[in-house]
Amino acid sequence: MSISSASRIAASSLVESGAIIGAHVSIGPYCIIAAGVVIGEGTVIGSHSVITGLTTIGCDNRIGQYSSIGEVNQDLKYAGEPTTLVIGDRNQIGHHATIHRGTVQGLGSTLIGNDNRFSNGVHIGHDCVLGDNTQIGDNSGLAGHVELDDDAQIGFMCAIHQFCMLGNGVKILDQSGVVQDVPPFVMAGGNHAQPLGVNVESRAFLALDEQQQALIHTLYARFYHEALSIDEVKRSLKVMESDFPVIGFFDRFFARSARGIVR
Repeated sequence: MSISSASRIAASSLVESGAIIGAHVSIGPYCIIAAGVVIGEGTVIGSHSVITGLTTIGCDNRIGQYSSIGEVNQDLKYAGEPTTLVIGDRNQIGHHATIHRGTVQGLGSTLIGNDNRFSNGVHIGHDCVLGDNTQIGDNSGLAGHVELDDDAQIGFMCAIHQFCMLGNGVKILDQSGVVQDVPPFVMAGGNHAQPLGVNVESRAFLALDEQQQALIHTLYARFYHEALSIDEVKRSLKVMESDFPVIGFFDRFFARSARGIVR
């Protein structure tokens, strides 16, 4: 066990031998930190939280009370293998969050990047991969193997089906159910979710020049208004790839997309 002398751990909390606690970490009352857990500098853990498994948490994260982080996943094939959960830096995780470790049938790890914001009651299932600057609203859940690219945003009380992928700058409206992949910068909502336009408020969209923003609107029209097949859209992307960096978002999306896109 390695606990920094600069950390603050409530007397009622239990830190098992084998855990590593960095400097200026704060662990509230009645928490359990299991052997194999690594918590980076400046992270704050709310009261009554349990962090277990081979879980690595980076620096300056905030985890709300009554959260369960790194627990055994809900995949019935899981047989106690040493899979992992890796969380980056500066993430804000609300109270009553549940984030599960991976499976050997998947990536072997659940991966969460940096600067994400998850509200209260969020569930992130096994083998999910989340990029940076994503947002998930209250009581929304990601089933296993879901992927969220950078700047994706999910509203409250949403359900994302297993193996779905949400591209860069996607926005899912409140109380939606997503059962297929959502291309970059698309706004979708409903149950089952349907495309509702371009997410022009995305930080990733606003960072682009006007020409590339116009191109995203053109691609949306090709996806949803011109009745083109996905293969036809892919071929048009290849023609434009060298001239417009934003096309890389779409190339990477379609290289991984396997469930079909929301229609």
